[in-house]
Amino acid sequence: MRIRPARRTDLPRLRDVERAAGEPFRALGMDAVADDDPPPLATLEEYRAAGRALVAEEGGPALAYLLWDDVDGAAHVEQVSVHPDAARRGLGRALIEELAVGAAAHGAPALTLTTFRDVPWNAPYYARIGFRVLAAAELTHGLRDIRHAEAAHGLDRWPRVCMRRDLPRAPGR
Repeated sequence: MRIRPARRTDLPRLRDVERAAGEPFRALGMDAVADDDPPPLATLEEYRAAGRALVAEEGGPALAYLLWDDVDGAAHVEQVSVHPDAARRGLGRALIEELAVGAAAHGAPALTLTTFRDVPWNAPYYARIGFRVLAAAELTHGLRDIRHAEAAHGLDRWPRVCMRRDLPRAPGR
């Protein structure tokens, strides 16, 4: 497996990965999540051009990807998706670990994300890899804004949480 920055030529494939990764939500009665459109190519290009898009591949097309933003000083995982054909091989975790190393080296105190509380490959998975659910009083302004946007998009039909994983301090910081 290789983790690398996304290339412009990867972007259509990332949309395919996103569509495929949404399909398992149907089994949970979350068809609206499965039917949600992937990010437009222009949005993916913005992440790529800013250096905030990683892909995992094994010598062929991308099998997984991660997008992130700076939210109140933390590296916020905007999206991480793994094609179901490549599930359970550690690709998502490897992407998150790559982000964690890079974010810590640049002085970010934490990784954050928002996710579905009860979907097994969402909050329970992230808890297994070191994230914790944030209490309402711990939410930063940026995380509150993200949650409001998610609610406006209809995602609050299912319980959602904000999570955080503290990062080690980079040497000399």
